Amino acid sequence: MDQTLQQLGGILLKAIPTVVLLLIVHFYLKFMFFRPLQKVLAERKQATQGTKEKAELLLAKADQTQAAIEAALRKAREEIYQEQEEARKQWTNEQTARLDQARHQSHDLIHQAQTQLEADVDRAKKDLAETADALAEEIARTLLERKAA
Repeated sequence: MDQTLQQLGGILLKAIPTVVLLLIVHFYLKFMFFRPLQKVLAERKQATQGTKEKAELLLAKADQTQAAIEAALRKAREEIYQEQEEARKQWTNEQTARLDQARHQSHDLIHQAQTQLEADVDRAKKDLAETADALAEEIARTLLERKAA
């Protein structure tokens, strides 16, 4: 067993420079490679986080702008609908006025035509009455002449 311990001590004694070398490499890599790498990664994460926050702010601003534009569009549509409704009402009122005017004119024309027709009927009756009297006298004369002859 002594011999095993001596061999083990010899192996450990030979391993000391390797362990020391490993510790030196470890600290060297830690200070020269991993710390700067962690620093760069932290800066990158911070820059990414800042960019992400800016992007979120821009998205929020874009949402607000979109909402404002949609509100303006709704208002413009409402105004257009109101203008169209007013134009439709005005057009309907104009059509109603024209129809009323046309009805009034047609009523006047019918009244004038009735008056004219009544006047023509009266004239025709007078003419018929005069012609009837003249015919009656001629018929009576003709009959009297035949009886006298």
